[in-house]
Amino acid sequence: MQHPPDILEHISTGVIALDQGLHVTAINSAAEVLLEASATRAMGAHAGQLVIRPREFLQTLEQARDARATLARRSLALTLHSGQEIQIDLIATPITSFEPDYCLLLELLPVDRLQRISREESMLHAQETTRAVIRGLAHEIKNPLGGVRGAAQLLAKELPNDELAEYTRIIIREADRLRDLVDRLLGPHQQLVLEDTNIHEIIEHVRNLISAEVSNQLQISRDYDPSLPSLPADRSQLVQAVLNIMRNALQAAEQPERCHILLRTRSQRQFTIGALRHRLVCRVDIIDNGPGIPADLQQSIFAPMVTGRANGSGLGLSIAQSIINRHGGLLECESEPGNTRFTLYLPMEPSHAETR
Repeated sequence: MQHPPDILEHISTGVIALDQGLHVTAINSAAEVLLEASATRAMGAHAGQLVIRPREFLQTLEQARDARATLARRSLALTLHSGQEIQIDLIATPITSFEPDYCLLLELLPVDRLQRISREESMLHAQETTRAVIRGLAHEIKNPLGGVRGAAQLLAKELPNDELAEYTRIIIREADRLRDLVDRLLGPHQQLVLEDTNIHEIIEHVRNLISAEVSNQLQISRDYDPSLPSLPADRSQLVQAVLNIMRNALQAAEQPERCHILLRTRSQRQFTIGALRHRLVCRVDIIDNGPGIPADLQQSIFAPMVTGRANGSGLGLSIAQSIINRHGGLLECESEPGNTRFTLYLPMEPSHAETR
Protein backbone atom coordinates (compact mmCIF):
# COMPACT_ATOMS: atom_id res chain seq x y z
CA MET A 1 0.00 0.00 0.00
CA GLN A 2 1.40 3.39 -0.98
CA HIS A 3 1.22 6.40 1.28
CA PRO A 4 0.25 9.88 0.11
CA PRO A 5 3.09 12.09 -1.06
CA ASP A 6 4.78 14.17 1.63
CA ILE A 7 3.44 17.29 -0.05
CA LEU A 8 -0.02 16.47 1.40
CA GLU A 9 1.42 16.97 4.89
CA HIS A 10 2.05 20.64 4.10
CA ILE A 11 -1.42 21.71 2.97
CA SER A 12 -4.19 23.02 5.21
CA THR A 13 -6.95 21.05 3.46
CA GLY A 14 -7.78 17.71 5.07
CA VAL A 15 -7.23 14.82 2.63
CA ILE A 16 -8.43 11.24 3.17
CA ALA A 17 -8.22 8.29 0.76
CA LEU A 18 -10.76 5.45 1.06
CA ASP A 19 -10.90 2.00 -0.51
CA GLN A 20 -13.95 0.38 -2.09
CA GLY A 21 -15.34 -0.55 1.32
CA LEU A 22 -14.87 3.06 2.55
CA HIS A 23 -12.00 2.14 4.83
CA VAL A 24 -9.25 4.73 5.38
CA THR A 25 -6.09 3.97 3.42
CA ALA A 26 -4.40 7.34 3.79
CA ILE A 27 -4.90 10.50 5.86
CA ASN A 28 -2.85 13.69 6.03
CA SER A 29 -2.01 15.82 9.07
CA ALA A 30 -4.67 18.45 8.39
CA ALA A 31 -7.40 15.78 8.38
CA GLU A 32 -6.02 14.31 11.62
CA VAL A 33 -6.24 17.71 13.31
CA LEU A 34 -9.65 18.48 11.87
CA LEU A 35 -11.22 15.18 12.94
CA GLU A 36 -9.15 14.89 16.14
CA ALA A 37 -8.11 11.40 15.03
CA SER A 38 -4.54 10.19 14.82
CA ALA A 39 -3.37 8.34 11.71
CA THR A 40 -2.68 5.28 13.87
CA ARG A 41 -6.31 5.10 14.94
CA ALA A 42 -7.80 6.15 11.60
CA MET A 43 -5.85 3.86 9.24
CA GLY A 44 -7.99 0.88 8.29
CA ALA A 45 -11.06 2.21 10.12
CA HIS A 46 -14.38 2.60 8.33
CA ALA A 47 -15.21 6.18 7.41
CA GLY A 48 -18.32 5.96 9.57
CA GLN A 49 -16.11 5.45 12.62
CA LEU A 50 -14.39 8.80 12.21
CA VAL A 51 -17.37 10.79 13.50
CA ILE A 52 -20.51 10.35 15.59
CA ARG A 53 -23.84 10.06 13.75
CA PRO A 54 -22.20 9.65 10.31
CA ARG A 55 -25.39 8.95 8.29
CA GLU A 56 -25.32 12.08 6.11
CA PHE A 57 -21.54 11.85 5.73
CA LEU A 58 -21.71 8.22 4.60
CA GLN A 59 -24.58 8.86 2.20
CA THR A 60 -22.43 11.37 0.35
CA LEU A 61 -19.48 8.97 0.16
CA GLU A 62 -21.60 6.04 -1.01
CA GLN A 63 -23.30 8.18 -3.63
CA ALA A 64 -19.98 9.40 -5.04
CA ARG A 65 -18.52 5.87 -5.04
CA ASP A 66 -21.53 4.22 -6.69
CA ALA A 67 -22.15 6.96 -9.25
CA ARG A 68 -18.41 7.38 -9.97
CA ALA A 69 -19.00 11.12 -9.94
CA THR A 70 -17.47 13.93 -7.92
CA LEU A 71 -19.85 15.24 -5.27
CA ALA A 72 -19.53 18.42 -3.21
CA ARG A 73 -21.35 19.11 0.04
CA ARG A 74 -21.32 22.58 1.55
CA SER A 75 -21.52 23.24 5.29
CA LEU A 76 -21.81 19.58 6.24
CA ALA A 77 -22.13 19.21 10.01
CA LEU A 78 -19.91 16.56 11.63
CA THR A 79 -19.88 15.61 15.31
CA LEU A 80 -16.47 14.51 16.53
CA HIS A 81 -15.92 11.88 19.20
CA SER A 82 -15.01 14.67 21.63
CA GLY A 83 -18.56 15.97 21.25
CA GLN A 84 -17.47 19.04 19.29
CA GLU A 85 -19.50 19.85 16.17
CA ILE A 86 -17.70 21.25 13.14
CA GLN A 87 -18.89 22.54 9.77
CA ILE A 88 -16.96 21.45 6.68
CA ASP A 89 -17.08 21.71 2.93
CA LEU A 90 -16.65 18.17 1.56
CA ILE A 91 -15.55 17.14 -1.91
CA ALA A 92 -15.59 13.39 -2.67
CA THR A 93 -13.78 12.44 -5.90
CA PRO A 94 -13.73 8.87 -7.30
CA ILE A 95 -10.28 7.59 -8.25
CA THR A 96 -10.46 5.80 -11.59
CA SER A 97 -6.92 4.45 -11.65
CA PHE A 98 -6.16 0.76 -11.22
CA GLU A 99 -4.68 1.26 -7.76
CA PRO A 100 -6.74 -1.16 -5.61
CA ASP A 101 -6.11 0.65 -2.32
CA TYR A 102 -7.79 3.89 -3.39
CA CYS A 103 -11.40 4.38 -4.45
CA LEU A 104 -12.38 7.82 -3.13
CA LEU A 105 -10.38 10.94 -2.41
CA LEU A 106 -11.96 13.23 0.21
CA GLU A 107 -11.14 16.90 0.64
CA LEU A 108 -12.32 18.43 3.90
CA LEU A 109 -12.20 22.19 4.42
CA PRO A 110 -13.34 23.54 7.83
CA VAL A 111 -15.82 26.33 7.19
CA ASP A 112 -15.90 27.44 10.81
CA ARG A 113 -12.11 27.69 10.87
CA LEU A 114 -12.16 30.02 7.85
CA GLN A 115 -14.68 32.19 9.65
CA ARG A 116 -12.46 32.21 12.74
CA ILE A 117 -9.41 33.17 10.70
CA SER A 118 -11.31 36.14 9.28
CA ARG A 119 -12.49 37.11 12.76
CA GLU A 120 -8.98 36.74 14.19
CA GLU A 121 -7.48 38.91 11.45
CA SER A 122 -10.04 41.62 12.23
CA MET A 123 -9.34 41.29 15.96
CA LEU A 124 -5.56 41.48 15.52
CA HIS A 125 -5.93 44.51 13.27
CA ALA A 126 -8.22 46.20 15.81
CA GLN A 127 -5.77 45.45 18.62
CA GLU A 128 -2.84 46.87 16.67
CA THR A 129 -4.91 49.99 15.91
CA THR A 130 -5.74 50.34 19.61
CA ARG A 131 -2.08 49.96 20.57
CA ALA A 132 -1.11 52.65 18.05
CA VAL A 133 -3.74 55.02 19.44
CA ILE A 134 -2.57 54.36 23.02
CA ARG A 135 1.07 54.94 22.06
CA GLY A 136 0.13 58.26 20.49
CA LEU A 137 -2.04 59.22 23.44
CA ALA A 138 0.69 58.25 25.91
CA HIS A 139 3.14 60.52 24.10
CA GLU A 140 0.70 63.45 24.23
CA ILE A 141 0.00 62.87 27.94
CA LYS A 142 3.51 62.19 29.24
CA ASN A 143 5.17 65.23 27.65
CA PRO A 144 3.02 67.89 29.40
CA LEU A 145 2.81 65.68 32.48
CA GLY A 146 6.57 65.87 32.89
CA GLY A 147 6.34 69.65 32.65
CA VAL A 148 3.60 69.80 35.30
CA ARG A 149 5.63 67.60 37.66
CA GLY A 150 8.81 69.62 37.13
CA ALA A 151 6.98 72.93 37.72
CA ALA A 152 5.48 71.53 40.94
CA GLN A 153 8.95 70.54 42.17
CA LEU A 154 10.32 74.01 41.45
CA LEU A 155 7.32 75.63 43.10
CA ALA A 156 7.77 73.50 46.21
CA LYS A 157 11.24 74.97 46.72
CA GLU A 158 9.87 78.54 46.68
CA LEU A 159 6.98 78.03 49.11
CA PRO A 160 7.46 79.57 52.56
CA ASN A 161 6.00 76.73 54.66
CA ASP A 162 5.28 72.99 54.62
CA GLU A 163 1.51 73.45 54.72
CA LEU A 164 1.52 74.98 51.26
CA ALA A 165 4.08 72.42 50.07
CA GLU A 166 1.51 69.68 50.71
CA TYR A 167 -0.38 70.90 47.64
CA THR A 168 2.67 70.52 45.42
CA ARG A 169 3.27 67.04 46.86
CA ILE A 170 -0.28 66.12 45.81
CA ILE A 171 0.41 67.39 42.28
CA ILE A 172 3.64 65.38 42.06
CA ARG A 173 2.04 62.23 43.50
CA GLU A 174 -0.95 62.39 41.12
CA ALA A 175 1.34 63.10 38.16
CA ASP A 176 3.35 59.99 39.03
CA ARG A 177 0.17 57.96 39.35
CA LEU A 178 -1.04 59.10 35.93
CA ARG A 179 2.39 58.33 34.42
CA ASP A 180 2.30 54.81 35.88
CA LEU A 181 -1.21 54.28 34.50
CA VAL A 182 -0.06 55.30 31.02
CA ASP A 183 2.92 52.93 31.28
CA ARG A 184 0.59 50.07 32.26
CA LEU A 185 -1.70 50.88 29.32
CA LEU A 186 1.28 50.55 27.00
CA GLY A 187 2.03 47.11 28.45
CA PRO A 188 5.49 45.50 28.40
CA HIS A 189 7.72 47.56 26.13
CA GLN A 190 11.06 45.84 26.57
CA GLN A 191 12.10 43.60 23.69
CA LEU A 192 11.54 39.88 23.96
CA VAL A 193 14.43 37.70 25.04
CA LEU A 194 13.66 34.38 23.36
CA GLU A 195 14.99 31.15 24.80
CA ASP A 196 13.97 27.52 24.52
CA THR A 197 11.20 27.32 27.10
CA ASN A 198 9.20 24.47 28.59
CA ILE A 199 5.58 25.63 28.61
CA HIS A 200 4.75 23.23 31.45
CA GLU A 201 7.43 24.76 33.66
CA ILE A 202 5.81 28.17 33.14
CA ILE A 203 2.31 26.89 33.86
CA GLU A 204 3.44 25.02 36.96
CA HIS A 205 5.25 28.12 38.23
CA VAL A 206 2.08 30.20 37.83
CA ARG A 207 -0.03 27.45 39.38
CA ASN A 208 2.13 27.57 42.50
CA LEU A 209 1.89 31.37 42.65
CA ILE A 210 -1.89 31.36 42.36
CA SER A 211 -2.28 28.55 44.90
CA ALA A 212 -0.11 30.46 47.38
CA GLU A 213 -2.23 33.60 46.97
CA VAL A 214 -5.32 31.79 48.32
CA SER A 215 -3.57 29.35 50.67
CA ASN A 216 -4.29 26.38 48.36
CA GLN A 217 -8.06 26.85 48.68
CA LEU A 218 -8.89 26.54 44.97
CA GLN A 219 -8.84 23.36 42.87
CA ILE A 220 -6.48 23.16 39.90
CA SER A 221 -6.52 20.14 37.57
CA ARG A 222 -3.86 19.44 34.96
CA ASP A 223 -4.12 17.68 31.62
CA TYR A 224 -0.73 18.07 29.97
CA ASP A 225 0.67 16.66 26.75
CA PRO A 226 4.14 15.50 27.85
CA SER A 227 5.32 15.17 24.25
CA LEU A 228 5.26 18.94 23.65
CA PRO A 229 8.71 20.21 22.65
CA SER A 230 10.25 23.42 23.94
CA LEU A 231 9.18 26.64 22.28
CA PRO A 232 10.98 29.97 21.78
CA ALA A 233 9.61 32.40 24.35
CA ASP A 234 10.45 35.14 26.80
CA ARG A 235 9.88 33.27 30.05
CA SER A 236 9.24 36.24 32.34
CA GLN A 237 6.72 37.86 29.99
CA LEU A 238 4.95 34.58 29.30
CA VAL A 239 4.70 33.98 33.06
CA GLN A 240 3.06 37.41 33.35
CA ALA A 241 0.53 36.61 30.61
CA VAL A 242 -0.49 33.24 32.11
CA LEU A 243 -0.58 34.76 35.60
CA ASN A 244 -2.91 37.55 34.46
CA ILE A 245 -5.33 35.03 32.92
CA MET A 246 -5.37 32.68 35.91
CA ARG A 247 -5.67 35.59 38.35
CA ASN A 248 -8.61 36.87 36.30
CA ALA A 249 -10.34 33.50 36.78
CA LEU A 250 -9.62 33.55 40.51
CA GLN A 251 -10.88 37.11 40.96
CA ALA A 252 -14.08 36.33 39.04
CA ALA A 253 -14.92 33.49 41.46
CA GLU A 254 -17.24 34.46 44.28
CA GLN A 255 -15.50 32.05 46.65
CA PRO A 256 -11.95 30.73 46.01
CA GLU A 257 -12.72 27.33 47.52
CA ARG A 258 -15.42 26.79 44.88
CA CYS A 259 -13.18 27.86 42.01
CA HIS A 260 -11.93 25.05 39.79
CA ILE A 261 -9.37 25.70 37.06
CA LEU A 262 -8.36 23.17 34.40
CA LEU A 263 -4.98 23.59 32.73
CA ARG A 264 -4.61 21.69 29.45
CA THR A 265 -1.87 21.62 26.83
CA ARG A 266 -1.97 20.19 23.33
CA SER A 267 -0.14 20.55 20.03
CA GLN A 268 -1.88 21.57 16.82
CA ARG A 269 -0.52 21.22 13.34
CA GLN A 270 -1.09 23.36 10.27
CA PHE A 271 -2.71 26.12 12.33
CA THR A 272 -3.32 29.64 11.00
CA ILE A 273 -2.82 32.73 13.16
CA GLY A 274 -3.82 35.88 11.35
CA ALA A 275 -2.41 35.54 7.85
CA LEU A 276 0.34 33.06 8.78
CA ARG A 277 0.00 29.29 8.81
CA HIS A 278 2.25 27.44 11.24
CA ARG A 279 3.34 23.84 10.95
CA LEU A 280 3.07 23.36 14.71
CA VAL A 281 1.66 25.47 17.53
CA CYS A 282 1.35 24.93 21.26
CA ARG A 283 -2.20 25.27 22.55
CA VAL A 284 -2.84 26.07 26.22
CA ASP A 285 -6.40 26.02 27.59
CA ILE A 286 -7.16 27.71 30.92
CA ILE A 287 -10.71 26.77 31.85
CA ASP A 288 -12.60 27.88 34.95
CA ASN A 289 -16.07 27.25 36.37
CA GLY A 290 -16.75 30.86 37.33
CA PRO A 291 -19.83 32.97 36.55
CA GLY A 292 -18.61 33.72 33.04
CA ILE A 293 -18.01 36.97 31.19
CA PRO A 294 -21.10 39.11 30.47
CA ALA A 295 -22.18 38.81 26.85
CA ASP A 296 -21.86 42.55 26.25
CA LEU A 297 -18.19 42.45 27.27
CA GLN A 298 -17.03 39.34 25.42
CA GLN A 299 -16.21 41.17 22.18
CA SER A 300 -14.09 43.78 23.97
CA ILE A 301 -12.65 41.82 26.90
CA PHE A 302 -9.07 42.30 25.66
CA ALA A 303 -9.40 46.07 25.20
CA PRO A 304 -7.64 48.25 27.81
CA MET A 305 -9.77 49.49 30.72
CA VAL A 306 -12.59 47.01 29.97
CA THR A 307 -13.59 45.01 33.06
CA GLY A 308 -16.65 43.37 34.57
CA ARG A 309 -15.51 43.97 38.17
CA ALA A 310 -16.10 47.16 40.09
CA ASN A 311 -12.55 47.15 41.46
CA GLY A 312 -10.84 45.81 38.33
CA SER A 313 -8.26 47.79 36.37
CA GLY A 314 -9.17 46.30 32.99
CA LEU A 315 -5.50 45.92 32.08
CA GLY A 316 -4.63 42.31 32.97
CA LEU A 317 -6.14 40.65 29.90
CA SER A 318 -5.05 43.49 27.60
CA ILE A 319 -1.44 43.03 28.73
CA ALA A 320 -1.73 39.23 28.37
CA GLN A 321 -3.02 39.61 24.81
CA SER A 322 -0.21 42.04 23.97
CA ILE A 323 2.44 39.60 25.26
CA ILE A 324 0.96 36.66 23.34
CA ASN A 325 0.68 38.74 20.16
CA ARG A 326 4.33 39.81 20.45
CA HIS A 327 5.25 36.12 20.55
CA GLY A 328 3.44 35.74 17.21
CA GLY A 329 0.58 33.97 18.97
CA LEU A 330 -3.09 34.44 19.67
CA LEU A 331 -5.28 34.60 22.77
CA GLU A 332 -8.96 33.69 22.46
CA CYS A 333 -11.83 33.49 24.91
CA GLU A 334 -15.14 31.64 24.95
CA SER A 335 -17.40 32.06 27.94
CA GLU A 336 -20.72 30.99 29.35
CA PRO A 337 -21.83 30.66 32.99
CA GLY A 338 -19.86 27.86 34.61
CA ASN A 339 -17.39 27.47 31.72
CA THR A 340 -14.94 30.15 30.63
CA ARG A 341 -12.02 29.09 28.44
CA PHE A 342 -9.00 31.20 27.55
CA THR A 343 -6.90 29.58 24.82
CA LEU A 344 -3.31 30.55 24.05
CA TYR A 345 -1.79 29.59 20.69
CA LEU A 346 1.99 29.92 20.57
CA PRO A 347 4.02 29.10 17.43
CA MET A 348 6.86 26.63 17.84
CA GLU A 349 8.98 28.54 15.30
CA PRO A 350 11.00 31.53 16.49
CA SER A 351 10.74 33.56 13.30
CA HIS A 352 7.34 35.11 13.98
CA ALA A 353 8.02 36.56 17.43
CA GLU A 354 8.62 40.28 17.82
CA THR A 355 12.19 40.74 19.07
CA ARG A 356 12.69 44.39 18.28
